[in-house]
Amino acid sequence: MPDLLHLNGLTIAPGERVLTRLVIAKLPSGAVIDVPVHVIRAAAPGPGLLLMAGMHGDEVNGIETIRRLVRRNLLQPTSGSIIAIPILNIYGFLNFSRDVPDGKDVNRAFPGHPRGSVASRVAHRFMREIMPLVDYGIDFHTGGAARANAPQVRCVLGDDPRTDALASAFAAPFTLHAALRPGSLREAAGAAGKPLIVYETGESLRLDEPGIEEAVAGTLRVLHHLGMGPAAPAPGRPGLVCRRHRWLRARFAGLFRAHVGLGDFVEKGQLFGSVADPYGLQAVRLESPLSGYVIGLNYMPVVNQGDALLHLAMLG
Repeated sequence: MPDLLHLNGLTIAPGERVLTRLVIAKLPSGAVIDVPVHVIRAAAPGPGLLLMAGMHGDEVNGIETIRRLVRRNLLQPTSGSIIAIPILNIYGFLNFSRDVPDGKDVNRAFPGHPRGSVASRVAHRFMREIMPLVDYGIDFHTGGAARANAPQVRCVLGDDPRTDALASAFAAPFTLHAALRPGSLREAAGAAGKPLIVYETGESLRLDEPGIEEAVAGTLRVLHHLGMGPAAPAPGRPGLVCRRHRWLRARFAGLFRAHVGLGDFVEKGQLFGSVADPYGLQAVRLESPLSGYVIGLNYMPVVNQGDALLHLAMLG
């Protein structure tokens, strides 16, 4: 981490706290879209930690996590620097949407291009302005529309001991070994040699209070692990490390009812739900083909063949 940080035309010295706004683009109306960025620097040297949310504008749990950390004045590093971005995708946030106006996903556009699509330009600006200033990162996400996630960290385990240590320090209820996705921030950070973990909880456009508090506590534990903050509260239960996970999908279309909840353990052969036709003529009982913990659940009652119903994670 350099002594002086240069961001958005500003020079930020150790011990300073700054809120700046990165101008991304303009809407067709002429309204400027900018991204607020908090930079909080300790007087003592140390690593740079990225806290980012709102990659998908409808994923409000991460946004609320960073807002809460800022509002409670919990981001006071004793060494190093914190760069906190509550909302990267302002477009999506304004429109309750996952994507930017061109319909593309910013988290499939990294490292981006200065003359590319809107998503590609957002990714490029981030890589040019923010990525050089950080050494580690936490990217906060949420389940998709009507699909909720149990609180979980996702990363590639066993590849970089720094990433493993970051996930262990966060100590989410579940830690998943998850392969890198092409065009994702996690892939771009890995290519830059900077460990980054993804935290997921809840579903889009709904606040998940327990998951948000898990995120706040996990972030404080990461700060302590990096030597950037005081000791943080230990997790209330041991976390589970899962190296395999699988979505169970609907074989039949109809109305889905789940008989299990997030975090439950499901035995092989256990009834986990049913799919019924909407006319009261028949219903199909759904039995799990394997044992595992429920880390994702589809809350949409109307399902088509092939829709994801239940996400199971297996230990080991």
